[in-house]
Amino acid sequence: MNRERQLARAFVDLADTYASEFDPLHLFSRLVRTCVELLDVDAAAVMVADARGSLKTMAATSDEAAFVELLQAQTGSGPCMECYRTGEPRSVPDITAEGERWPELATAMTDAGYRSLQTVPVRLHERPLGGLTLLGYRVGALADDDVHLAQALADSAALALMHWSIEPARSDDVITRVQSAISAKALLEIAKGMIAEYADVSIPEAGQLLTGYASRHRVSLAETVHALVSHSMKPTVIVPARKA
Repeated sequence: MNRERQLARAFVDLADTYASEFDPLHLFSRLVRTCVELLDVDAAAVMVADARGSLKTMAATSDEAAFVELLQAQTGSGPCMECYRTGEPRSVPDITAEGERWPELATAMTDAGYRSLQTVPVRLHERPLGGLTLLGYRVGALADDDVHLAQALADSAALALMHWSIEPARSDDVITRVQSAISAKALLEIAKGMIAEYADVSIPEAGQLLTGYASRHRVSLAETVHALVSHSMKPTVIVPARKA
């Protein structure tokens, strides 16, 4: 598939809120995967802010990328935090040059092998909702074209989030929709733990089992994990039998 077709497919996938399996969990996972596929980056992660303004990680292409986001949220500092607060992209071509400014972040990134970082705001009509972070193993700023494309992808995801409902979105629904997505992500983590304990598998494997079930049955992942956590669905539905 050539790049033009890849781009067209990416935007269609992000904007397709009418697909039966659409939910915010798929939306943000799709966003970070698309960034790694289309941009000159090695990992990606996305955070959105809850009603109190605290950033929560929604998806990441690796555990290391998720940790980089979590660290910034916990310390309240870093390029992603600045990006969210200002609504402007931030570029860090060489994280080792920022050791005094962000010592914990610099250590975490270099330990994971990352040397550069670019973040763009996840925004709705210029209103920042969170931040999309792009990580690279090499030193150097991300090309302008890739930064603009990353921003377009992030903006598309924000628009899709606002249309994730059978009810039309109103201007005062922004916080409600974002909070619903954050709640769905929290339930996903609980459901992963339930499946991991029941099936005696790792948390990532439990996530794959949940995603696989939702995909096979063409049902919402968010609805699936809600059913598990509320005990209206049993783990045996996801994993028919325990491992020997």
